[in-house]
Amino acid sequence: GGRGMGTWPCSGWGTWPPLPTGAQQSATVANPVSGASPDLLPHFQLEPEDVYIVKNKAVSLACRATPATQIYFKCNGEWVHQGDHVTQHSTDRSTGLPVMEVRIEVTRQQVEKIFGLEEYWCQCVAWSSSGTTKSQKAFVRIAYLRKNFEQEPTAREVSIEQGIVLPCRPPEGIPPAEVEWLRNEELVDPALDANVYVTPEHSLVLRQARLADTANYTCVAKNIVARRRSASAAITVYVDGAWSEWSKWSVCGAECTHWRSRECSEPAPRNGGQDCHGPELDTRNCTSELCSHATPGAEDVALYVGLVAVAVCLVLLLLVGVLVYCRKKGGLDADVADSSILTAGFQPVSIKPSKADNPSLLTIQPDLSTATMTYQGSLCPRQDGPAKLQLPNGHLLSPLGTGRHTLHHSSPAAEGADFVARLSTQSYFRSLPRGTNNMAYGTFNFLGGRLMIPNTGISLLIPPDAIPRGKIYEVYLTLHKQEEVRLPLAGCQTLLSPIVSCGPPGVLLTRPAILAMGHCVEASAENWSIRLKKQSCEGTWEDVLQLGAEPCTELYYCQLEAQACYIFTEQLGRFALVGESLSMAASKRLKLVLFAPAACPSLEYNIRVYCLSDTQDVLKEVIQLEKQLGGQLIGAPRVLHFKDSYHNLRLSIHDMPSSLWKSKLLASYQEIPFYHIWSGLQPFLHCTFTLERLSPSTCELACKIWVWQVEGDGQSFTVNFNIAKDARFSDWLVPDSEVGAPALVGPSAFKIPFLIRQKIISSLDPPGTRGADWRTLAQKLNLDSHLSFFASKPSPTAMILNLWEARHFPNGNLSQLAAAVAEVGKQDGALFAVSEAEC
Repeated sequence: GGRGMGTWPCSGWGTWPPLPTGAQQSATVANPVSGASPDLLPHFQLEPEDVYIVKNKAVSLACRATPATQIYFKCNGEWVHQGDHVTQHSTDRSTGLPVMEVRIEVTRQQVEKIFGLEEYWCQCVAWSSSGTTKSQKAFVRIAYLRKNFEQEPTAREVSIEQGIVLPCRPPEGIPPAEVEWLRNEELVDPALDANVYVTPEHSLVLRQARLADTANYTCVAKNIVARRRSASAAITVYVDGAWSEWSKWSVCGAECTHWRSRECSEPAPRNGGQDCHGPELDTRNCTSELCSHATPGAEDVALYVGLVAVAVCLVLLLLVGVLVYCRKKGGLDADVADSSILTAGFQPVSIKPSKADNPSLLTIQPDLSTATMTYQGSLCPRQDGPAKLQLPNGHLLSPLGTGRHTLHHSSPAAEGADFVARLSTQSYFRSLPRGTNNMAYGTFNFLGGRLMIPNTGISLLIPPDAIPRGKIYEVYLTLHKQEEVRLPLAGCQTLLSPIVSCGPPGVLLTRPAILAMGHCVEASAENWSIRLKKQSCEGTWEDVLQLGAEPCTELYYCQLEAQACYIFTEQLGRFALVGESLSMAASKRLKLVLFAPAACPSLEYNIRVYCLSDTQDVLKEVIQLEKQLGGQLIGAPRVLHFKDSYHNLRLSIHDMPSSLWKSKLLASYQEIPFYHIWSGLQPFLHCTFTLERLSPSTCELACKIWVWQVEGDGQSFTVNFNIAKDARFSDWLVPDSEVGAPALVGPSAFKIPFLIRQKIISSLDPPGTRGADWRTLAQKLNLDSHLSFFASKPSPTAMILNLWEARHFPNGNLSQLAAAVAEVGKQDGALFAVSEAEC
């Protein structure tokens, strides 16, 4: 019950008895008040009605009866205390009978005390000299409206005149929510458009789609507590093209043909509709006075036979010349692939196999002026016996040291070392005039290499032996702008990474390449389902890997870290990381960046607040855009965690000196819709605050800018600078350049020296005593969660070293890797037992 509820008596009423329960109330109850009314039962003129409590506001219940000597409220079977009643007496003018009106207030606390047991209800009981009368029960409920829609509309593409049904099941609420629909933020009124109606289940139905129906549709649910918006659904109405009628045949020409044409214009394709199929021009043979049909005579036949004979002789002479030339020059091995087959216009590097007993060994033609190649450092050539790795006194992985070792051409190891030395001193990178800073391009062979797109965190590592020996590939790495590539997202899916292509697709790789790129997800298994998507040859996007689940194929694997992911792939192509939230706690990282004009010749001054996905590539694009606009950074970037709560992002400006500046913003804040941010498909979202100086001499600007998600995380910027000369954040506009060229080939692309790498692999791949093998190295490098993937490859150690190279180039600490390898060696004293004589 409520405050003061309980059994009678009430103070000041003497021996007034409590009412009996049920229908056993006596029909004649003595009137305790003087002045009895006529012998009539009370009649209610006003009965209490159902009410809803909004937030913490109390509600009022009232009843009025005549004739009545007393009226009291009874709530959930218990009498309300006399002191909680507010009573008014009057007289009915038409009958002269006494009228009594009583009110009480019910608070949220009273209702919550019995919440879950039964509904809270109250009713009035009125007395007269003839007996009592009970009013109807009035229910008091706490009003609410949940945040999440049970079903939301989804984006669709439909052909013209096709029917569309956009479902909407509003959030649960008391009272039940009313539903309305918005088309491009304008109310949809079925009374004004016969093509539109709303079903009793709140679905929006378009009987026949029209081009004008292409818009963003939003379902809005509201009751007395709140107003909720669903995610907007983009509806695209497209038109497939259709041919017009054929034109009339043209006049028959001298070549004995005439033609007719048609156009793809009835209708023309629109909004992504299909083009017309079939030829636009049709030609046929014809006859007319302009057309001459001459029958070839014997002279013409003889001429044709002579020409054919001359052509055959020329072809034979050309073939003989080519054979003679190939014998003199020795020719190229058939296995050396001209990658112009894969990418037009590329000419392979001139590399020929040696004419030794091993013709399949790919080497550069030896320099005949020297008989040996000299190396500095503790490098030991591979011997015919089982290879072991020596731990020298100097740095394990340092390519430069105090010792000198001479490798002769007389052994295969020497030939390999000579090839390494020659390749490391030559540049095989060929830059093509692509005209973009979002692409890297290079030529690679079995020694591998690396492509990088500067200042984006995107790179492609091609490990040694990933390209078959004897093959040469021209490889590219491209960062796509999102408006160039159409990536369809369904439901709650969101783009978490840039869209990156590496290719050419379809090339043969014998080891996985590693594609590195940033992401903006705060990953956790209970909040996210993250998938790797790859675009097929037909243009459709397919899920090739679900992170955290057993991979369905060994072609792909992904190492997800705090801000970057490393994708192992044996098939090059176009990739993107897509996530689907599993709870409202799932969040993405947004980078908040403030820009303003570097020069302000007018009184107006604009502050642009960018809300970006927290990846390096997006920040790089915005910096380049602001450079073109003449912008400057006016605050250090901040990170905001944006949750999947369907709440919008709000931005406001405060604490600006009104005597110097005024804001032209009419509302108290600006707002970016939730779905515009959550989808990740609009990379450069921003709001502009337009300010006005009250005097041209005003140069000091001080204010605060708040950015927050409704009922979520927020950040504030304190802006205090001189708009004419302050450039304290100008260094942010020049990102630190990544070390090295966009393409690195051969040993220069790796931190670990080539021969040292081979020794580590040959020593740790075989199972070791006391577990001293690649598994221990993975544990030392905190990669033991990927043991099953490493074990599925021919060389697990190579996979570990490749991942280390991808994660730590160019600033990796070789000392830490050397220490990890040394600790593995200590577990098995015989593992690194290589004598000085063997080197």
